[in-house]
Amino acid sequence: MPMQKRIGVGLLGAGFLARTRARCYRALDGRAELVAVASRGFESAETFAREHGVAHACRSADELLARDDVQLVDLCVPNDQHRPLCERAAAAGKHVVCTKPLTAYVGQDLPPDASDAAISGRDRREMAVLATVDARAMVEVCADEGVRLMYGENWIYAPSIRRAQGLLAQANGTILDLRGGESHKGSHSPYSRRWRHTGGGALLRLGAHPLGAMLWLKRDEGLRKRGAPIVPIAVTADVADPSRIKALDDETAEYVARGWVDVESWGAVIVEFDDGARGLAWGADTTLGGMESRLEIQSSNARFRCNLSPNDLLQCYTPEAEVLGDAYVMEKIGSGAGWTTPIPDEDWSSGHLGMCADFVGCARDDRAPIATGEIGLDVVRVVYASYVAAAEGRKVLLEEVDTWTA
Repeated sequence: MPMQKRIGVGLLGAGFLARTRARCYRALDGRAELVAVASRGFESAETFAREHGVAHACRSADELLARDDVQLVDLCVPNDQHRPLCERAAAAGKHVVCTKPLTAYVGQDLPPDASDAAISGRDRREMAVLATVDARAMVEVCADEGVRLMYGENWIYAPSIRRAQGLLAQANGTILDLRGGESHKGSHSPYSRRWRHTGGGALLRLGAHPLGAMLWLKRDEGLRKRGAPIVPIAVTADVADPSRIKALDDETAEYVARGWVDVESWGAVIVEFDDGARGLAWGADTTLGGMESRLEIQSSNARFRCNLSPNDLLQCYTPEAEVLGDAYVMEKIGSGAGWTTPIPDEDWSSGHLGMCADFVGCARDDRAPIATGEIGLDVVRVVYASYVAAAEGRKVLLEEVDTWTA
């Protein structure tokens, strides 16, 4: 068998996400090489390179992008850096991986010293315009430069969802109803609590996952059955911060994530598709007991339940948390006491490993990824139309967003 071309990967960012990506690229049996990493601080890049087997630490993004041995650049950076770094990477001839959300409104049109209130208080329509314009610009610049924009949505690559998609194709039924969400007890990052850092709360940060999977499944169904994607056309939504419920002031409430400054800790959206199907997606920081990532698919001739986390491949009981010591059980579990579900390989079951494998294959073979930039663009349109719908208390048509951005 001929030797496969090894793809040189450059990581921009050295945080939690970059560590996940590095593990996955290293696990690809030599198909990818971690060539370089750059971060805001050179010391962070050096430490990351040493700990994760990256050949070179760069002092800047431009230094990394100038390397001829880097063919694929993975953007593991804050949302406000997605568009500018994508444009610079594409201009340098690099394929681009961008995590969810593709873009966000974080006050990019305001002065750097704008207050939290000025950013989160912007009219939701204006937010939708700017976030969508940025996302569309990323898709277009990569097309113009002849490189691939790959949307880093791990749910699309989760084994349970990929298997369900294959069985849906075999059954050849019609998806009527999708229901899914991601929830846990609150982000570990203090940056998640302010709009200026994230561009939204739980609906954007967590709800983008099920939304991406839903949009992909209906897109795939449309291409397979009618030769054109089935696309979202309207949304209704609501957002809230249940951690502000007055009764919590009279409780210890030590298990509830509080301190959200100007973002929601709970959000839900109903998506209407152009064939009449519906999707219900949610994100929440109000769930105890570890990460919950689930998707249910109701079709005309089958029903599927996809459990990304928790899953019961392994179940464990301990009378006290100390029994397992500092062993990792699953994300956001809190305590290892009682019955738990230690996930054997979260990188695999969450879809991160399969996603990185697809992206490396795309760079090697110059083919389109399963998760395209267009899906990321649609997720942005849906999420920010949802913020408009929640603020104005009405159904919002996606064509309205397109009109605002015209």
